[in-house]
Amino acid sequence: MKVLQINTVCGIGSTGRIATDIHNILNQKGYESYIAYGRDYSQNCETTIKIGGNLDIYEHVALTRVFDKHGFGSFRSTKDFIQKVKRINPDIIHLHNIHGYYINIELLFNYLKEVNKPIVWTLHDCWAFTGHCSHFDYIGCNKWKSACYSCPQKSEYPKSVLFDNSKENYIMKKELFTGIENLTIVTPSKWLGDLVRDSYLKSYPVRVINNGVDLNVFKPTNSNFRSKYNIKNKFIILGVASVWGERKGFDQFLKLSEKLEHDQVIVLVGVTENQKKKLPENIIGITRTNDIYELAEIYTASDVLVNPTLEDNFPTVNIESLACGTPVMTYCTGGSTESIDDSCGVVIEKENLNELVESIGHLKNRKLEISSNDCIERARNLYDKWEKYNEYVTLYEEVLPQLSSEKIFELKNI
Repeated sequence: MKVLQINTVCGIGSTGRIATDIHNILNQKGYESYIAYGRDYSQNCETTIKIGGNLDIYEHVALTRVFDKHGFGSFRSTKDFIQKVKRINPDIIHLHNIHGYYINIELLFNYLKEVNKPIVWTLHDCWAFTGHCSHFDYIGCNKWKSACYSCPQKSEYPKSVLFDNSKENYIMKKELFTGIENLTIVTPSKWLGDLVRDSYLKSYPVRVINNGVDLNVFKPTNSNFRSKYNIKNKFIILGVASVWGERKGFDQFLKLSEKLEHDQVIVLVGVTENQKKKLPENIIGITRTNDIYELAEIYTASDVLVNPTLEDNFPTVNIESLACGTPVMTYCTGGSTESIDDSCGVVIEKENLNELVESIGHLKNRKLEISSNDCIERARNLYDKWEKYNEYVTLYEEVLPQLSSEKIFELKNI
């Protein structure tokens, strides 16, 4: 079996690491694996295909900023890439994020329909079934269910500063993305899977495969983190994000800081230098780290992870925290609640700061009993990345007719 994955990045960021984890499992099983990517540099994959270059990306960004035609740039680079795909001739093509200014979706999907190979498409957000945005939960927009137009999020990613092409984008994407004979959609959360079933992609089978974490890295880890920041005797409220903004809950933490007791402190990982300068005294800002071992130390040293996200799919930070033995409190948003239960965390009504403060106080004063062992056990039982991403290999074997026939033959001859 020969598998080609296509994603914005390779080996970096959450989706990039998912792709390389799947790649490594395929190699371990003796299968042939390739990853095509369009942005930055590649890590942890020796068989990569770079789609286009910086000039292609800049042109695609310009097309998006002016004409709101995200996904319809990168014509030359996509044409060249398809020729490379034809030479590799993969048995299965696995799409991840196909937005990100690097590939032409019209050329790509016309090729996919022509070649008629099994396609697996993991949706990490909602961009595949909207006319513009990648998330709409924050503003409560439901236009995507019938037809996008007059997009209220034109200035959000993928940002357009002039034209609103959401109506035409929706029509084009619907035409391109439907009608593939052998396509299976995967979502990391039940929440996103339910949205897909309400969209124009509803005719395709949907499989939920949760994100996983490396339990050899994310585990209780001793460190000098508390002494380094002079917070040995403080109750640490942790927030972690790759990019902090209003929708990730940055403003929620600023409001929360006004309600903290003197022996409580917030630690925010992932802030920019500019954000760091503006934080109040009871918030410690740490810029983004790619050192996952350092991140495990911070999770372990903290008393609770608070995830006040206002829209999200299936945040990996929740399960990273659980794996390190730290309970999670999250707003009831998207798929953020799916990774926790009463044994390891608390679900808070969206933007209800009083309820959040009360729950933090109950945990601090031991009125709320949550065991670190229960947190760790849940992560180990449900979110081991090697088990989760092996589900993709099982899916590949199911959708590839040749392999399915070989398996049936083997079973008959046992």
